[in-house]
Amino acid sequence: MTAVSRKKAKADAASLDLDQLLETLAAVRSGNFSVRMPTEGTGIGGEIAATLNGIIGIIALNEHLSVELSRVGNAVGKEGKVNQRVALGDAAGAWTFCVESINTLITDLAQPTTATTRVIRAVANGDLSQRIPTELDGRPLQGEFLQTAQIVNVMVEQLGSFAPEVTRVAREVGTEGKLGGQAQAQVTGVAGTWRDLTDNVNELAANLTTQVRAIAEVATAVTKGDLTRSIAVEAQGEVAILKDNINLSRKREAT
Repeated sequence: MTAVSRKKAKADAASLDLDQLLETLAAVRSGNFSVRMPTEGTGIGGEIAATLNGIIGIIALNEHLSVELSRVGNAVGKEGKVNQRVALGDAAGAWTFCVESINTLITDLAQPTTATTRVIRAVANGDLSQRIPTELDGRPLQGEFLQTAQIVNVMVEQLGSFAPEVTRVAREVGTEGKLGGQAQAQVTGVAGTWRDLTDNVNELAANLTTQVRAIAEVATAVTKGDLTRSIAVEAQGEVAILKDNINLSRKREAT
């Protein structure tokens, strides 16, 4: 560097207001990212001021991102507002990539949750036709999202096979009077409570069939003058009362 160049550099550096620089740095240290250095200076002094302002802008943007992440994290994770997204205004470059990545993550998390809620709400309203898609926006679900979708879909399918069968048996036995082997709910692939419910319905239908047929046989025999028959089937409650009354009436008729 020549003597002239050194002299010019010193002059440019002298144009930098050191008091202003110190004040700006102190403000940034205290968390005030709105301060800026004046950029009227030339040469190295002006470049230092402009560079510092750029650094402060980056720090401010990072602070804004931190606040946004906290806000959205609380809204989505704690308040369940899955429509919230991170916004950084006019951010560009790596900041934009960061924001887009976070928002994409929220969307990827929210979509399976929303689909699961939709299906469960439909089931609660008696609609068993809904299923969770195992592919969203052309991408297959993976990991626990896929497992959840499969479990919920299997549950809905089991309910879908159980409910119509129970309804059919109840209608055939209670309304149409169809007794016997056909009055059995045929539900495959169920276990636990669903298996217990199916077995209970079938046991109910079988007991009704046995009791009603026994009563009908004795009543038919009595109408034909055969007073030797009696109802021997086990029964409780009002069916037992009916059974005892018929047997008592038959005995009276026989004597």
